[in-house]
Amino acid sequence: QVQLVESGGGLVQAGGSLRLSCAASGIIFSINSMGWYRQAPGKPRELVAIITSGGRTNYADSVKGRFTISRDNAKNTVYLQMNSLKPEDTAVYYCAAHGPLSGMDYWGKGALVTVSS
Repeated sequence: QVQLVESGGGLVQAGGSLRLSCAASGIIFSINSMGWYRQAPGKPRELVAIITSGGRTNYADSVKGRFTISRDNAKNTVYLQMNSLKPEDTAVYYCAAHGPLSGMDYWGKGALVTVSS
């Protein structure tokens, strides 16, 4: 059974930092691309950052220079370091695993991040 469990969300003031973690089980973690997505109230889910199995990263323009995605294959965990947080970063953040074959996509249940002004 595949499980992705996010942790590290919470309430932070604008300008502050948070680090999200996502622990994966039930998949061969090292061959998956891992992504962080977010969904704000009334808005569609959007990609925040993604890291491939080879370590290449890509970021949404809105978070470039502020957020950093990383992975620890030994711990089956992906991280999202979020610095200089803004109120517009408030959302539920979801972790996702994207396997090498079509249909091999798995999602966590999400972690709420609230940034107060």
